[in-house]
Amino acid sequence: MTEIDAKIDALVPAWLHLPDIAEMFDVEVTRVRQLVKEGQLIAVRRGENRALQVPAAFIDGDKVVKGLSGTLTLLRDDGFTDEEMLEWLFTPDPSLPGTPAQALSENRGTEVKRRAQALAV
Repeated sequence: MTEIDAKIDALVPAWLHLPDIAEMFDVEVTRVRQLVKEGQLIAVRRGENRALQVPAAFIDGDKVVKGLSGTLTLLRDDGFTDEEMLEWLFTPDPSLPGTPAQALSENRGTEVKRRAQALAV
């Protein structure tokens, strides 16, 4: 959980607060915090009150977007910080096309993971 810089804030189109995600998942907010702690979600401090927020693109209805958690693990294993992961996930990749975050939401996780693995080479 980290502070966000303006560059990443500009890349991510929409954010959700942890209590809102908890409501969508029909769980306690502590469970959402646990997902962040386990590395299945990235949360950053944003806004005037520095509340923890998660990119809305990481949520698909009542669950985490399929493939996100594995992708975050690959990037973390490659030494990426939370900020670097967010930047990579939300920067357009002409070979996808779109951003890796978009591709995950469109169930193209295999392509995203392939690119994440290639970063380690």
